[in-house]
Amino acid sequence: MRPDYYDDLAPYYHYIYGDWESSLKRQALALDGIIKDVFEPQIQTILDAACGIGTQSIGLAELGYQVTASDFSAAALLRARKEAKRRGLQIDFQEADMRQLGNEHQEPFDLVIACDNAVPHLPDDQEISRAFQAFFRCTRPGGGCLITVRDYSRLERRANRPKLLPRHVHQTAEGRVVLTDVWDFADHDHYQATTYLIDDRGRNDVQVKAIRGGSYYCVELPTLILLLREAGFDQVHEIHDRYFQPVLAAVR
Repeated sequence: MRPDYYDDLAPYYHYIYGDWESSLKRQALALDGIIKDVFEPQIQTILDAACGIGTQSIGLAELGYQVTASDFSAAALLRARKEAKRRGLQIDFQEADMRQLGNEHQEPFDLVIACDNAVPHLPDDQEISRAFQAFFRCTRPGGGCLITVRDYSRLERRANRPKLLPRHVHQTAEGRVVLTDVWDFADHDHYQATTYLIDDRGRNDVQVKAIRGGSYYCVELPTLILLLREAGFDQVHEIHDRYFQPVLAAVR
C-alpha cells in the first residue's frame, strides 16, 4: 500500500463518483440494511478501517451509528475531518494501518468495516490475514466484520496488457473534469493503477494530472472467505446485488 497515491487523490476523490453526495446516502442505506439483516440488532459502534475521505463513515454517522474511522492516508483523513465537521458529525478519525488496528484500539467495536475495495490494496494472502486478525481483535463477540471488494473473477487479467477504465465526466463552472484509470498488470494477480484527471476549461486550456501508485492484489472472493474464517470469524455471508460491489459479512 502506498499512502502517497491517496494523499494525491484526496482533493479529487469525489470525482470517482457520479454524485458523491448522493453516494454517501445511498451507500449508507445499503450498508445499514445489510447490517440489520446479518448482525445482532444492537449494532451501534462501527470502526471504519479504511475510511478514505469519509464516504461510508459520514453516511453511517448520519444514520445514527457511533463511528470511529481510520486510514493510512493523512491527506484523506484531513479531508474526511473537514467533511464531517461541515455536517456537524462527531467522528473520531485516526491515522492507522488496517493491519495494526489491534494496537490502536483497546475497547471492542460492534462492527469493523473496510469498503470500496480497500482490502485488495494489501499485496498477498499473508498481509490480508494480518488485517483480518486485527479486525477480529477489534470486534466484540456477537459483532463482526463487513468488507466490500471488486469481483476479480470477472476481470480479464493479462500481464503487460494495460486496461482502460473510464470513470465519470463532471460539468464544472469552468468547463468539465474527466476522470479515468489505467491498470497496468505486472502479472495475473497484481496491477498498478494510475488515475488521470483531465481538467478541460475550454479551447487550448486543458490540464492533465496523473496520480500514480495505486497497487492492487486481485484476490478472489473464495480466498477472502477462507481468510476471514481462519482469522476466527464464522457465518460468512457473500452478498450480491445490494451494494455496488460484492459484500462479505462475517460474524464473530
